[in-house]
Amino acid sequence: MRGAPDARQDVAAARPGRRPEDRTAGSVLPYRLGMPARNLPTPQDAATARQILLGGLAQGTEVAELVGELAPLHPRNNTFPGEVLLGVAADALDWCGASRADPLALEGMRERFLPECPFRGRQDKKLQFAILAAAALRGGAEPDLLDEVAWWQTDDFWQYALYAAVAYIRAAAGRAGVPVRQACQELAQRDGPRPG
Repeated sequence: MRGAPDARQDVAAARPGRRPEDRTAGSVLPYRLGMPARNLPTPQDAATARQILLGGLAQGTEVAELVGELAPLHPRNNTFPGEVLLGVAADALDWCGASRADPLALEGMRERFLPECPFRGRQDKKLQFAILAAAALRGGAEPDLLDEVAWWQTDDFWQYALYAAVAYIRAAAGRAGVPVRQACQELAQRDGPRPG
C-alpha cells in the first residue's frame, strides 16, 4: 500500500456523526433502511474493502471500528464485502503455510483471536460458518453463501466474514511468529482485488 491514499480515512470521513466507540465489539449493526440503494459493488469497492481491513489491522484499529469503516461499502441485502473478506482470510491461511499435513487448529479460534468480540448463541454459528467458508475457499471449494445466509434473515454476513478474516490474520501472524502488522503488510502485497 505504499504511496496509496488511506482509503480508511476517506471512508471514515464520509460518515459524519458516527463514532466507532459508540459500538461494542462483536455487535451487529441493525438493518439500515436509511442506506441509499447502490449499484453492484465495483472492483474499486473490493480493493477498498481489502485496504480497510489490512490497513486497519496493521495500524491496530479495533474490530468494531473496522465494522464501521466497512459499513458504507455494504449494499443492502448483499453479501458484499463478505466475499472479499473471506478471500483475505483464505490468503492468510495460504500465507502462513497451513496445509493438510500442517493444519491451523480452529478449536478455540474465537476465544484466542477475537477475545474482544462476545458472540452468543446464533452469533457463534454465524461466525463458525464464516470461519469454515474461508477454509473451504483456501481448499479450492466455493461455499454456497446465498443458500446459507438466506436462513439468517439478517443482513450481516459481511460482518461475520470480517470477524473470520481478523481471526485468521491474527492466527496466521501467530503461527508465523510475526506481528499482525507485518502479516497485514505482506498480505497487502499479494494479489487481491484491484481497482478496475
